[in-house]
Amino acid sequence: MKTKYFIYGTALCGLLGLGLNSCNNDEFLDVPHGNILPANAIFDTDEAAIAALTGCYDLMLPSNTTDFAGNSVHNGDPFKPYVFTTSHPTMDSQASGWDKAFCQQGWNAQTTELLSGWRHAYAAISRCNEYLAGIETAEALTPSVRTHLQGEALALRSYQYHWLATTFGRVPWLEAGETYVNTPTKARVATHEEMWDMIIADFTKAAELLDWEPMNGQYGRCTKGMALAYLADSYMWKAYRTGNDSYYADAKKYLKQIIDDGPYVLNRSFSTLFDADEAWGKEAIWQVVLNEGDQWGGWDGGKWSEAHGWVGFYYGAPANGAWGTYAVSYELYDSYEDGDKRRDASLVTACLPESELDRISQLEGRDIKSHWKQTFKPTAWLANANNAQYCGKGTVDFDNYNNNTILYDPDCPIGFNPFSQEFVKYNTFHREPGDIAPTVYSTKHWRNGRGTHWSGDQWLPDHIYMKRLANVYLDYAECCFRTGETAEGWKYVNLIRNRAFGNLEVGHKDELTAKYNNYYKWLGTFYKDNGFGYYTVSDEYPIPFNEAPVTVPDAEQYYTALKAAKGFTSPVWQVAVNEERRKEFNAEWSLKTDIQKSGYLVDHMDHNYPKGYGTETGMTQIYTWRTYRGFDFNEGKMDMPIPQDELIKNPACDQNEAYR
Repeated sequence: MKTKYFIYGTALCGLLGLGLNSCNNDEFLDVPHGNILPANAIFDTDEAAIAALTGCYDLMLPSNTTDFAGNSVHNGDPFKPYVFTTSHPTMDSQASGWDKAFCQQGWNAQTTELLSGWRHAYAAISRCNEYLAGIETAEALTPSVRTHLQGEALALRSYQYHWLATTFGRVPWLEAGETYVNTPTKARVATHEEMWDMIIADFTKAAELLDWEPMNGQYGRCTKGMALAYLADSYMWKAYRTGNDSYYADAKKYLKQIIDDGPYVLNRSFSTLFDADEAWGKEAIWQVVLNEGDQWGGWDGGKWSEAHGWVGFYYGAPANGAWGTYAVSYELYDSYEDGDKRRDASLVTACLPESELDRISQLEGRDIKSHWKQTFKPTAWLANANNAQYCGKGTVDFDNYNNNTILYDPDCPIGFNPFSQEFVKYNTFHREPGDIAPTVYSTKHWRNGRGTHWSGDQWLPDHIYMKRLANVYLDYAECCFRTGETAEGWKYVNLIRNRAFGNLEVGHKDELTAKYNNYYKWLGTFYKDNGFGYYTVSDEYPIPFNEAPVTVPDAEQYYTALKAAKGFTSPVWQVAVNEERRKEFNAEWSLKTDIQKSGYLVDHMDHNYPKGYGTETGMTQIYTWRTYRGFDFNEGKMDMPIPQDELIKNPACDQNEAYR
């Protein structure tokens, strides 16, 4: 048996990766002997074991790295596996180019992003397995440290299995000590029930080992709250997969534990969840925080600043310098009730001419223009004489934007991103004729000025939430409805809606402004000082905080009416919980999985995106803001195909039924 060695400074990050790469020059082996240690040396001290676990956290999100076979894990696009598998299949988010396949169930076993996600997940699992095998007998560690580190490694491993199970269904399960190096051939778990039982066992043990607060106060580490949230989520998935509703009682128990015993509190303002000054706030249970970037001005190829760049490019408007692979549907934009602040805190549309809005209003038989009205028209900006070159009052130059003309009609109520102080430079409902995507973009991730430009001026603080307290509230509400506690279920739906309409902000304007607006004042000052005259510096937060309470429509009454109007076949509570998820979690990574595990996905597609809408009546061109679905939705395809590369290399693995 060969003795394994680690370069101590990199701990597990390179774990056995050299073993499968051919090399014609052996000089890479010339490492000073004082700098290498046997593999088990990482468990000789508490400090070494804590440092070594960094190798598992390193693969929480894709970065420029390789798997054990030396293959590129993400092909340069660090977030696509997650964005594409957790959002696009709902059609609430859409894309163009080759990316649009994920909005049309057009993926297959050769799809690059699926292989990238698969490789990445198993690279992370393999690192965790090596770590778990070693720590099992690590007698030199302080017991409390060993306990916590083992819990973190278990939680990290099952986080990756959770993504695999919600994306592909049944997958091969590698035990502690197993990697694709020493176990290259393994069959998939036999049943969905067995798959979720294994994930549940890991999260159960992790929750027992971990504390509510992160180890050493280092936010970003797994906690009891993270493990319990995914444990409850896993029980809900088990109920969905097996048809056994008794598992909702288990899920409800763990969700209530988080609510009653955890340190989590809803942010007073939904808008501020995605601000630079809200890193690991009290609502966050599990998230990744991208800081402001330490590589200003360039794509360095291997550091996290590149990841910052991709976030901006995905979610911003292409006409403003971004890529825009994440566009949001007008159906989702239109689903918000008047007064629901989540819309303007999440979404911005193109500058749509009032004549178009008037026409759609007439066809719809309702006042679309007022319903879509922005409440923060940039009057101060327009009053500045220096900005006349960008926008002539009463005119819109839609053909001249390459000459720095801001495409904005001062009388048009939409088209302005209040966070980045940019105007969306389209004047149509869709972009890229012949390859259509809506001109609606996420201001959750596009609120950082010129950070979405190819020029490399990356200043992109960003929050990627996997679990926050709002997820727990809506999961708990669903479990209450399923176990007969109807009043409790509506209570938690209404708690989410009360925050959405701004009532938690009342009486806290000064406090919230002091905490969150400094970043936007800095942003305005920075860009103004660097020659971008259309930026303003304001003492007010971009979306005004509520100063007086508002009346929030009762959830049960509102969704009873919506169910009747749209023809949903699901129970009213199921419509309510999942429509709230759409409004709350767009552009986050839980949307598809939450709707699917609830059994609402088919109803959602049938009534929010009916197939072939308007084709027989010739209304396709008239209702230009609607999404056209030309394919038959197949729920079986939501278990995405096992990558062909895996089937070739692992003959014990078989393909999902919908792709055989």
